Amino acid sequence: MKALKITGAAIAAIIIVIALVLIVGIPSSFVTSAIQERVERATGYRLTIAGTTRLSLWPRLNLTINDVTLQDPGDHDGSNRVTVGSIEADMSLSSVWSGHPQVNALVITKPVIYVPLLRERSREVVATKSAKAAGDAEAVAINRVKIADGAIVFSNPHDRVENRIDGIDADAGMDAEHKLKLAGSARAGTSPLNFDITAEVPSLPLQRQSIPVELRIDAPDLLHAPLSAKTEIRANGSLIMFNGVSGTLGDGAFSGWASVDAASKPLVKVDLDFQRLNVPLAKGAPTSPSQPWSNAPIDFIGLNYLDGEVRISAADANIGEAHFAPAAVEATLAGGVLKAAIANLGTYGGQANGEVVVDATGGAPSFTMHCDLVGVSALPLLTSLADFDKIDGKLQAKIAARSSGSSQQAIMSNLSGTVFADFQDGAIRGLNVAQMIRNLTTNPLSGWQQEKEQSTDLTQLSASFRIDRGQATTSDLNLVGPLVRVTGGGTVDLATKTLGLRVEPKLVMTTQGQGRTSDPVSFGIPVAIEGPWAEPRIYPDIAGMLDNPDAAYAKLREMGEGLFGPNGGLSGLLNGLTGGGNGNGDEQNGLLGGNLGEALGGLIQQGLGDRSRTVPPGSSTQGRGQQQAAPTPPNAGQDGSLPQMQESQPMTDVLRQLFKR
Repeated sequence: MKALKITGAAIAAIIIVIALVLIVGIPSSFVTSAIQERVERATGYRLTIAGTTRLSLWPRLNLTINDVTLQDPGDHDGSNRVTVGSIEADMSLSSVWSGHPQVNALVITKPVIYVPLLRERSREVVATKSAKAAGDAEAVAINRVKIADGAIVFSNPHDRVENRIDGIDADAGMDAEHKLKLAGSARAGTSPLNFDITAEVPSLPLQRQSIPVELRIDAPDLLHAPLSAKTEIRANGSLIMFNGVSGTLGDGAFSGWASVDAASKPLVKVDLDFQRLNVPLAKGAPTSPSQPWSNAPIDFIGLNYLDGEVRISAADANIGEAHFAPAAVEATLAGGVLKAAIANLGTYGGQANGEVVVDATGGAPSFTMHCDLVGVSALPLLTSLADFDKIDGKLQAKIAARSSGSSQQAIMSNLSGTVFADFQDGAIRGLNVAQMIRNLTTNPLSGWQQEKEQSTDLTQLSASFRIDRGQATTSDLNLVGPLVRVTGGGTVDLATKTLGLRVEPKLVMTTQGQGRTSDPVSFGIPVAIEGPWAEPRIYPDIAGMLDNPDAAYAKLREMGEGLFGPNGGLSGLLNGLTGGGNGNGDEQNGLLGGNLGEALGGLIQQGLGDRSRTVPPGSSTQGRGQQQAAPTPPNAGQDGSLPQMQESQPMTDVLRQLFKR
């Protein structure tokens, strides 16, 4: 802002010199020195003209100055200066001779404004000579100003930081009613920017006068929709106030106020309230969960060059795919430290409260955050924020974490803190945990055995984690469902996306689940879950399981424990009933015959969670593809059917009915 003021004063001084040159008849060879002296006296800045100066009087007065630099004499590193490829002024001779020079067109080609990025705020000392320059400028009228191929360079040599806005093309004109119209375009990196501004300019001086302004900004890479706004701008020294701000961003209306103190390091204050706020987030290329975290640098150093106080509220907000209603965030930025807080954020049927602190003052930024979630619907939240759609239910969570680093990999590797999460009355989608436990009796599992149509109902899934440098450790993992119980603990390596868990699964012989947990049948052997969390290995935790699975499973059967030992558990019971354990394929040698054993197996599988398999009363599928009629068992009903298991009936009651004489 300071550079813009000085540039304007310098241009006004140049025009005054042109008029004086013509009036007193000084040859054009003396124009350069006269302009330099006039600008330095009016602004305190040194003007250097390294190129040629050309003056023509016919058919109109035209002055062209090439290769111009305007710089603070005390600026030794050149960080605060203005350079211009050429300045061309076109005036009528009659306006010059009248003593009121009027510029028909002023063309500024390749201007570059260098703006220093400061880490500390300091008070600006305004030279008294600038007031004189403003007074001189009152005598000059400019009908049209055109800027071609301009740029603004923001730099901090000490931090080796430089950012640019290039390709600035603008055309400004003033009509007879003092209405200024400015339209143009620019480019921030590869992002295009188009702007259209209309202002009602009062009589000079402009200080402490309200200027009604209407603007429209279209930046498709930065804003998801065009921004239109109205405001009244009022300047008081270096402080610029935007009062009565109102407008729309896409289909969302907003209102509020803002201010910018442009003295040295800018201080920005914003307070806006939206009816509807949509903030789409750019999605990168799809990545697999097995891929490592990115080492691409994340730059936060820009937080050091701006101070601010921001409050944004919205009755309805969409951030990426996430929806919040209502939403409010308050943020402060001072000395390179950003603090952002949310309170009572409406989140999918629940509420969220928390704070995030980003400290960018050091070499690597540090992060601190805490968050409380209460009564939040987990499925839409996790799906929208993390594209994770495997867990449904009501979520309560407490998160307190800290980290540091300049990339995803570094941040996850340095993460420390505590996390507690509790899901209630929901389901694990795509997984049948009971079926996975049964499958472990035959071979280790690779991956989560996901099936889209399957799920595991859960009454509660909870765990607390203590995180130290990317290692999240838990000892109270607890899954409670109508047909399954899982307890255990272990470590989740967040940096490498790997698991190292030991759990004890149990199958519950009732479909009621809640409150009916008596006599769950234990697997008998802890189960290991190890490897990448996208495709872990899952196997009974006994010696040699992965090296020699056949021998390990033989040892498991010899132990006679758990669900599937030959002399105990469900496997022994079924083998005794059906004759399926003699290994000779004779399915009719069991106590109750093969057909009844098939039916009983179907009932038990139904009770263990495989709801898709049911055995119609009185029918059975014989091995080797042969279909045979089922004999009527001694304990069958009057119609020859097997007893049916009710929704909350324990499996032991079913067995008693089967054996009842």
